[in-house]
Amino acid sequence: MSSNPASTTPLPTEPMIVTKESAIIVRDLTVAYRDKPVLWDIDLTVPKGILMAIVGPNGAGKTTLIKSILGLLKIAAGQVLIFDRLYKQQRHRVAYVPQRGTVDWEFPTSVLDVVLMGLYGKLGWFKRPGKKEKATAREALRQVGIEELQNRQIKQLSGGQQQRVFLARALVQDADLYFMDEPFQGVDATTERAIIDLLRSLREKGKTVLVVHHDLQTVQEYFDHVMLLNVRKIASGPIKEVFTLDNLRKTYGGRVGFLQASQEAQNIPEEPANVE
Repeated sequence: MSSNPASTTPLPTEPMIVTKESAIIVRDLTVAYRDKPVLWDIDLTVPKGILMAIVGPNGAGKTTLIKSILGLLKIAAGQVLIFDRLYKQQRHRVAYVPQRGTVDWEFPTSVLDVVLMGLYGKLGWFKRPGKKEKATAREALRQVGIEELQNRQIKQLSGGQQQRVFLARALVQDADLYFMDEPFQGVDATTERAIIDLLRSLREKGKTVLVVHHDLQTVQEYFDHVMLLNVRKIASGPIKEVFTLDNLRKTYGGRVGFLQASQEAQNIPEEPANVE
């Protein structure tokens, strides 16, 4: 690959080697804004049926990685496969929950209507949802604990309620792969517990869930896999092999002093690992 992060490298003509266990394969992914690399030469394999955190400091490229995989951002080089195919061929199998702060919550629409938007991929934009679709949406709202809010305007919701609406919209899609960008940000403890219970239930159903996450102290409790990212991939793999103090130092530099104080309490091993 060129030493210039902004340069464009042709996609490989030979197909990548994949396995039946892969939900996502990323190879040589580079994203640059002008001359500044935001992601650099990322290789990542995500097995099916796992709950995976993507962690790293501010500006590490976590949201950019998700958006690049989803084709929402132009990549400078590299290739991405979703269940062994290009994303545009697997779009119907993928659900995306963006950061809550990126949405205009002043838009005049109800909770139920927002959740029904998750079904437009199956219905098409010009077919109105019927009784079946509305029942599906109400069941999703029940699963996230806010069925009684279905007729409320979204601007009247609390932060935690807004996040639950997003999750309900993703649930109705009945996807195989879920991307969630900071779903725990700004929610209360009750909502956080409800969200992680929901994510675990998706994993138990064989779904694959990738979560951009910022709270290092809950990584080991909430997830079974983790990717440590800071423009480059530092490490990725099972928590017990990857979530080490050495890898965290490489990811965060000198900004993990609090981890040393709580290393024993969190049972974070010292030795490094770098597996995929």
